[in-house]
Amino acid sequence: MASYEEAVKYIEEIPRFAAKNTVEDTGRMLSLLTGNSSSSKIIHVAGTNGKGSVCAYLRAILMEGKRSVGMFISPHLESMRERISINGELITKEDFVRIFTFVRKMAKESGKYDLSHPSYFEFLFLMAMCYFGEKQPDYILLETGMGGRLDATNSILTPAVCVITQVGYDHMQYLGDTLEQIAAEKAGIIKENIPVVFTDRRTEVTGILTEYAKKKKSRTVVLGKDQILNVNIKNKTIDFSLHTGYYNYVSLSLNTSALYQIENASLAILAAQELKDEKITPDVIREGVWAACWPGRMEEAVPGVFLDGAHNEDGIEAFLRTAARDGCAGKRILLFGVVTDKRYRKMIQMIEDSGLFAQAVVTVLETDRSASIDELTRIWEQYEDIRCSFHEDAGEALKKLLCDKTSEDTAYVVGSLYLIGQVKSLMRRMQDD
Repeated sequence: MASYEEAVKYIEEIPRFAAKNTVEDTGRMLSLLTGNSSSSKIIHVAGTNGKGSVCAYLRAILMEGKRSVGMFISPHLESMRERISINGELITKEDFVRIFTFVRKMAKESGKYDLSHPSYFEFLFLMAMCYFGEKQPDYILLETGMGGRLDATNSILTPAVCVITQVGYDHMQYLGDTLEQIAAEKAGIIKENIPVVFTDRRTEVTGILTEYAKKKKSRTVVLGKDQILNVNIKNKTIDFSLHTGYYNYVSLSLNTSALYQIENASLAILAAQELKDEKITPDVIREGVWAACWPGRMEEAVPGVFLDGAHNEDGIEAFLRTAARDGCAGKRILLFGVVTDKRYRKMIQMIEDSGLFAQAVVTVLETDRSASIDELTRIWEQYEDIRCSFHEDAGEALKKLLCDKTSEDTAYVVGSLYLIGQVKSLMRRMQDD
């Protein structure tokens, strides 16, 4: 049996030799491994931004109702174990290795069944479902990796409810160049006669999702702007009221300053209500959303330093709306790093146009997908209103940020979830030292 480190290394090297299977083939592998014996109810979540947050709010609501909840998410920030959890507890290293060994055996014999070795994401998804099959939680939250129609998680045929979060421009080399094309890929998770919950944010997206749901005879539960009222933004919390089809108006409080979490919490509530679970009462919902937290989403890592996984244009737009209301008494400083498959020139322009930041600390990431420091330097140096420094090492960039920040300043780390994970690890090491 492999060690945990060996198991992680094996999975990380999978993209070098594995091609993605079809959704049907992933389903066959899942059947071989588990026999499809799980009695858990599944909530399937797709979308561009907000998937992890919606899952986090749903988990908190269900746990407040004394239900057990398995959760499979992507990506992870620091540890691969973050992708597989039950009731907020990460899979142990021992269980990770044991399940890994079981799935690897099938993977190495996949040729016997006319199947290809599972890809990186498929392998982890299969591990998660094997683990949940053992533990039999009441509910399983499945977050798609990318898209929806062709995603490995779409091998699940009978979810209890589907959720599609905000749809925007991301992974366009795979999902399409227009919002309609991207929305159609996300809509691929909609199943026959299964309710689907989504937000009415963009007319073209709403039209595509509604059309797909109609074809599948699926009931649509649409979150409209007029359902969210009485928003009151405090220092580090948000109060608002949500109108639902079940409980009329519910008064809610979120333990975050991130304005975008109003929409994500609301989607989670509407999805939870579709489960028709007697334990999900207004009080349970209220306590659940207050207790929820999701790392890397306007997370205050140390006083005055916030980590936000804004990694595309919509994410940056949402981040800037929150930053504009932070009450900063000094200057705002930005630590920024991004991967090459994002539209980062536009993201940087949006940051510059906001006029919110006096200083930017720019770095590269520990991944071969990172935008180069030369390219980032060329873009940032076009703008004269923000004082910039450039660093080949994220650790040095973080030290620069913390050194330049005064007690009245507010600092933000944005641009990539890879960067958020790196900074969290670096801060932990600094605190240990």
